[in-house]
Amino acid sequence: MKTFLVTGGAGFIGSNFVLHLLGTRDDVRVVNVDALTYAGNLENLASLEGNPNHIFLHADIRDRDAMAQALTQYQPDVVVNFAAESHVDRSIENPGVFADTNVMGTVNLLTCCRAAWDDGKGGFGDHRYLQVSTDEVYGALQIPEAVNPDGSPADPAGATYFHETTPLSPHSPYSASKASADFFVRAWHDTYGFPSVITRCSNNYGPYQFPEKLIPLMIHNALLHRELPVYGDGLNVRDWLYVEDHCRAIELVAEHGRLGEVYNVGGHNERSNMYIVRTIISEVRQATGDAAITENLIRHVTDRKGHDRRYGIAPNKIREELGWEPQTRFEVGIKKTIRWYLDNPEWVEHVTSGAYQQYYERMYAGR
Repeated sequence: MKTFLVTGGAGFIGSNFVLHLLGTRDDVRVVNVDALTYAGNLENLASLEGNPNHIFLHADIRDRDAMAQALTQYQPDVVVNFAAESHVDRSIENPGVFADTNVMGTVNLLTCCRAAWDDGKGGFGDHRYLQVSTDEVYGALQIPEAVNPDGSPADPAGATYFHETTPLSPHSPYSASKASADFFVRAWHDTYGFPSVITRCSNNYGPYQFPEKLIPLMIHNALLHRELPVYGDGLNVRDWLYVEDHCRAIELVAEHGRLGEVYNVGGHNERSNMYIVRTIISEVRQATGDAAITENLIRHVTDRKGHDRRYGIAPNKIREELGWEPQTRFEVGIKKTIRWYLDNPEWVEHVTSGAYQQYYERMYAGR
């Protein structure tokens, strides 16, 4: 039985990863550590209630005593760190929180893992640590001159992409905090021989995503006939990765990736924000039969500060070394995502009450 300690395991990607591990393997147990901030939701893990291979700990990665005790008590073979503040708008509003959690929290977790795993002779046995990062640390790419209607490059062979060797050039407080954490992870490996590896993914979407991010926000608002706020001209392009594909990649890298390396994880699904919104309108209208869900709901709002124009990942390394490729095209994944939100109205109702409503009004009122 291999033990994974997963931090941030009640959040969007973290909970999907926990469900993936325990749903596909019977040789693992998961110690799930989450501080249960606004984005952490134990309802994501309701299907695991009573599962003896799932242990939940309500703790913060910044708490050294709690992390040291968890590592001592459960002796995990693998630590996967999802725990992070992750929304760019929130980082612009309050950057200090992102530095505290994403940077100092990571440093604390690295410190505790090193202390727990060091054999006193400069070795760490078979332990492994994976830092889940983002393509946003690379900065921005230019939009190719020739693009398809969905915003993807019309000539992919001539387009530029992020590679693992691309210099880091973060543009938001969020991406700066994630880049800083990556540097600390790399420093732990280079300085102490610490057994770490980093993944950098493109934009994720799928079940359990908190509706402050583009796709669940647009689905939720469309169902309520609310305006669909689109930043600027809506032509910013992202590479979209279905969360189940990402979970498979993390599992592979966590167990088989070369230590000290970075692996980019992309979906080969570059789409503009306007294409995303229009697709959601069409698919939600078709799924519900609600003729009132039209493009008249779209409202362009003041663009986000420092809004990167395009992200695009080249996942060549993970394909060549580990055999991973994305399996879900966006046009398939978005249908599955919409269906999940339609089938889980109680989950949506619970996460869109109270503090979320206040945040939504603060972010978009008057823009």
